[in-house]
Amino acid sequence: MRRRIKILLGILIFASAALAFTYAGDNYFEVAKNLDIFTTLFKELNTYYVDEIDPAKLVQSGISNMLQTLDPYTDFIPEEDAENFSIQTTGQYAGIGALITTIDKRVYISQPYIGFPAQQAGIQVGDEIISVDGLSVAGQESGDVTTLLKGPPKTEVEVVIRRTGRKQDVRYRLVRERIKVNSVTWYGKIDASTGYIRLSEFTIGAAREVEEALRSLRSQGVRQVVLDLRDNPGGLLFEAVNIVNLFIPKGKEVVSTRGKISESNKIYRTLNEPVDPAIPLVVLVNEGSASASEIVAGALQDYDRAVLIGNKTFGKGLVQSTHELPYNTQVKITTARYFIPSGRCIQALNYAKRNSDGSAVRVADSLKNEFKTAGGRKVFDGGGLDPDFNTGSALPDELVARIYAGGNIFLFSNLYCSANPKPLNMRNFRVSDELINDFLGWLSQRGVSLPSPAEEKFRRLEIAVKQEDHDGKLSDLMNTLRQKISGGAPVLYREALRRMLADEISFHYGLDQGRSEQSFDTDPDLGFAKKVLADSKLFSKIRPTPNGTDSKH
Repeated sequence: MRRRIKILLGILIFASAALAFTYAGDNYFEVAKNLDIFTTLFKELNTYYVDEIDPAKLVQSGISNMLQTLDPYTDFIPEEDAENFSIQTTGQYAGIGALITTIDKRVYISQPYIGFPAQQAGIQVGDEIISVDGLSVAGQESGDVTTLLKGPPKTEVEVVIRRTGRKQDVRYRLVRERIKVNSVTWYGKIDASTGYIRLSEFTIGAAREVEEALRSLRSQGVRQVVLDLRDNPGGLLFEAVNIVNLFIPKGKEVVSTRGKISESNKIYRTLNEPVDPAIPLVVLVNEGSASASEIVAGALQDYDRAVLIGNKTFGKGLVQSTHELPYNTQVKITTARYFIPSGRCIQALNYAKRNSDGSAVRVADSLKNEFKTAGGRKVFDGGGLDPDFNTGSALPDELVARIYAGGNIFLFSNLYCSANPKPLNMRNFRVSDELINDFLGWLSQRGVSLPSPAEEKFRRLEIAVKQEDHDGKLSDLMNTLRQKISGGAPVLYREALRRMLADEISFHYGLDQGRSEQSFDTDPDLGFAKKVLADSKLFSKIRPTPNGTDSKH
C-alpha cells in the first residue's frame, strides 16, 4: 500500500513539476498553485484521515470529476483499461469473438462475430453466460466478464451458456483466437444494379474493407451504391479520409483541424486516385452517425458527390488525441475542432458554456452560419449534418432511451426468437400489429411508458396546476383531459416501433446479414434511397457536380 501511495505521489509531483516548467501561458501561476494544493491535500488526507483510503480510487475519482467539467470525450484511461481502449481503436484482441452486455445483473451475448470461436461453436445472440472457467458471473459487470473471456491465443476457456426456452445449460470449451473485428459488417446487392455497404465503425482497415466491398460489388454488375453510416459512432480520422478518397479525386481537402497549439492545425487531403469518382452514391445517416461518420458524409455532401438521406446527424465536430502518462496510463484529450470542405464545423454542443442544470449549451439556429457546397447549395454549421432528404423516421431521443434502457427491446426480441423459428428468407420477415401490441404490453409490465409529445406537455401542465389550484376546482377537468390525451404515443410511433423491432429481431436471427436483408424491402430510408437513385433528374439536381469540384470559399 505504501509503495502505491509513493508511486501516486510521484505521479502528482512529477505532473506538477512538468507543468510548472513547461506551461507557458497566462494561467502559469494558477496551474502551479492548484497542482500544489492538490498534492498537498492528497498527502494530508493520506496521513490524517480516520480510515484507510484507496489512493488509486481517490485520485481517479478526482481526475474523473475534473474531466467531467470539460467534455464527454476527454477521458483518463487507467492501466487496467488500456487494453480495452486499444481494442476500440484497432478492433483487434484475443478471445472468443463475441460482444457481451449486462442486463438486469445478467450477462448476455449481444453479438457473436462470424467465423470466430463463439459463432462457430453455435453460441447465439441472447445466450446468457452463466460461468467462465467455473467462475459464476452472476451480478458481474460485462467488463469484468470480458477480462475472463480474453486471454492468450490458442488457450482454452470453458463457457457455460443458458438459452431461453432450453431446460439445460450448455457447456462449451472454446479455443481463444486473435480477433479482428470488421468495420464493414455486411455488403451485398439490394437489386440487380444497386449495391449496399454497411459500415459500423472506423477501426484500422475500415477504408480497405470499404474498397474491397466496392470493387466486389462493381464486379457483380452494380452501377450505384448505398453506403450505410447509420448508428456509426466514428473512430479513426485517417480511415474517414481514405474512405472519402474512394470517391473523390486525388489532392482534394477532406477535413481540417484547428486547435490551441500549432500541432493541432492540420489539413487532410486525398492522397490517391479514386476507385470510382462517378458512381451514383447515397449515404444513409441518422442521429447515431457521429464524428468520422460525419466527416465522410459531410465531405461527400460538400463536394456534391453523394446524396444524404435519413435524419440529422449527431453533431460531433471535436477531435481527440491520446497522450501517454506515467505508469502505463493515458489521457484522451479533445485537442481540436474539425471543419469539412465547405468550411463548416458541425459541432452541436458548446461545452464551454453550460445551462443552469449543468448541460452543455446547444448552438441556437439563429447563430448557425450558412455555407455553400461545390454546386452552390446552402448548408449550415453548428448542429450536425442535415440530410438532403430528411425521412423523419426517428423516434424522439427520450423514447428511444426508454425502449433500449434496461435491455427492453433486446430481451423481448430474445423471447420472441426463442418461441419462433427463424424465417427461411429474412426478406420475408415482417413485424405485425399484433407483435407491436405484444411489445407495448410487455413494456407496460416492466413499468415502461411511451408518452406522446402531448402527454409530456400535459404532465408538465399538471404539475403547474397542482401548485396553483389549491382548492382542487380543476381536478375533474384535468382528469378528463388526461383520458383524452393518453395512449397517443403507440399510434403516433407505431411505424417507428415496427422498424425498431424488425431491426432487433432480424439481428437476433441472422446478425448483420439478417438485419440488412430484412431491411431491403421495409427500411424507409433505404426505400427512399432506391427511389432517388432511380430518378436521374432528381439525383442530378441534388448532385450537380459529380467530379468533386473544390467547394472551399
